[in-house]
Order: sequence, then C-alpha cells, then structure tokens
Amino acid sequence: MCFSRQGAEDLPRLRISAMAKGTWREFDDSEAISKFDLPSFSSSPKNQRRVRVQRTRGGKRGKTVTLISGLELGKAEASVLLKCLKARCGTGGTLKGDFLELQGDQVMLAIEILKKEGYRPKQSGG
Repeated sequence: MCFSRQGAEDLPRLRISAMAKGTWREFDDSEAISKFDLPSFSSSPKNQRRVRVQRTRGGKRGKTVTLISGLELGKAEASVLLKCLKARCGTGGTLKGDFLELQGDQVMLAIEILKKEGYRPKQSGG
C-alpha cells in the first residue's frame, strides 16, 4: 500500500516512549519461572519405555537412516536429546513427529548413548 504525504497530517501519530534503563525483568521472580514449567510429557520412567532403534532406507533415495522411536518425549526434550545424539555420532539428524532420525547407520552408537542416558533401547529390524 502506498501513502502520499498529502494526508499525513490526518493520520494519528504513534507515541513511542522509551523504557527506563534496567527496569524490565522477565525472569527475576520464581513465580514467572514456575508458570513456564510444563509437566513432563511421558508418564513412565525412562527405563520402562519401549525404545526401538532401527536402520531403514525406505523413501530416502537409497540413503541409510537410523530411526529412534518410543521415547515419549516432549518437543523440547526430544530436541535436546537429538542434539546430543548428533554431536556424539558426528552426523546430521532431525525430529519428525515422534521419531528421531539420524543420518547414516548409527544404530549401535545410538543404542550405546541411549543406555547411558537411562533408556533401555532395543534394535529393531535387520
């Protein structure tokens, strides 16, 4: 939309006031922090979840991908775990729905890392 300067005096003027320096606080009190604490997504402990780790190539143009399912994590927790797995495996990965995907054949390394994190993973498939 294009405005001409002719009717500029008819438009309301916006007042922008500056906030005093050092007065804005987002997370100073525990009350503000506690309202952002969400309950854990899963109801069962880590060692009782059915975590499956499998290697697959279907729909990936022949590329091998390691799928991890059954973690029952919230999105934030899953992304933290995925970041740890990617760093330890030295590969890329993504979060797709309830699955974690790691590029390449990372099954044994992923199982080892998940065991150290407190899960009881099993290899699924071939």
